[in-house]
Amino acid sequence: MGEPVKALVELVRAPAALTVPGDAVAGAAASGWPFGRRTLALTGASVCIYWAGMALNDYADRHLDAMERPERPIPSGRVSPGTALGVATGLTAGGLGIAAAAGGKRALRVALPLAATVWAYDFVLKETVFGPAAMAAARTLDVLLGGGGARAAVPAALTVGAHTYAVTQLSRSEVDGAKPALPAATLAATAGVRVAAGRVGPLASALLGTYALTTGRAQYDAVRDPAAPKIRRAVGAGIHGMIPLQAGLIARTGAWRSALAVAAAFPIARALSRKVSPT
Repeated sequence: MGEPVKALVELVRAPAALTVPGDAVAGAAASGWPFGRRTLALTGASVCIYWAGMALNDYADRHLDAMERPERPIPSGRVSPGTALGVATGLTAGGLGIAAAAGGKRALRVALPLAATVWAYDFVLKETVFGPAAMAAARTLDVLLGGGGARAAVPAALTVGAHTYAVTQLSRSEVDGAKPALPAATLAATAGVRVAAGRVGPLASALLGTYALTTGRAQYDAVRDPAAPKIRRAVGAGIHGMIPLQAGLIARTGAWRSALAVAAAFPIARALSRKVSPT
């Protein structure tokens, strides 16, 4: 992999996008849509918008990263600010175009506010009290995009959104660490999300149990030692924990093949995170 390509992969945190396809599939499964070209295309749209948000994040934080994370692509000089903004703009346009082509006006009615939320988060809301809510809203809309905006997808979307809110709140202490109360609250939220999933079959129970165990264990470690490294590890576990959570929600609908396909990304995402940080 050439250095310019490697820098762009790092800019958009490419491996972290493995947490995205499960959103569209979970939304489709909850809405009764069979997995096919439409869901696959909407997955592509979601990934484009997700990568756009990652590039925007580094563009918006370039001055802060120069002090706290000088190794990131922009402050290290490997990617120019203009390139990062251009990548984000192009990916956003591509995501909206794919959504419109795959799902028409119904999909675009969800994709447009999704993209707007991503841009608003990175440029306006991130450092405000509304930051975690905005990130949760983006993930909620992402699940709804896969379900074509159907009401049947709302419970799954809100479940994913609740998990996202907790992890985003915790991520605010990645640099300086936190008091034990914050990771403790995140751990409680993880337990609450698992309980909210309800009584399910064996496969869904196993997947949701994997979510609770892997995510909760890192959060418990952060409760015991809320220093920045443990907080970052808990945030990374929360990001990756999205995958078994999505897979469990999919399995709950009886779509076990789709659930296993989504779950297969979990070990891959964790392995790739050793090379490209998801946070």
